[in-house]
Amino acid sequence: MAKEKTPAKVAKRYVISGRVQGVGYRFFAEHWANQLGLCGYVKNLWDGNVEVYAIGDALTLEEFKRQLAEGPRSARVTGVEESDEPVDKRYNRFMIEGSW
Repeated sequence: MAKEKTPAKVAKRYVISGRVQGVGYRFFAEHWANQLGLCGYVKNLWDGNVEVYAIGDALTLEEFKRQLAEGPRSARVTGVEESDEPVDKRYNRFMIEGSW
């Protein structure tokens, strides 16, 4: 019986710009991260953007990025900047972190 390989965990940092604060964006991101089984955090930034750090496999993170680009109905996302990050094993769930 062949042992199935678990996809490698990678981490991404996303900075979402547009009208993304005060519109439920962090709760939206938390909902999708939990639906997809990701770990990490979402938080508001002082400049009006939202930062997301997520850990998961590459395919799941691509789907998450699509959801982040869509945003909740009340948001207006104008950009999603993505960067590779080291996997921080301290995150074993996804959470909303305090604002700046």
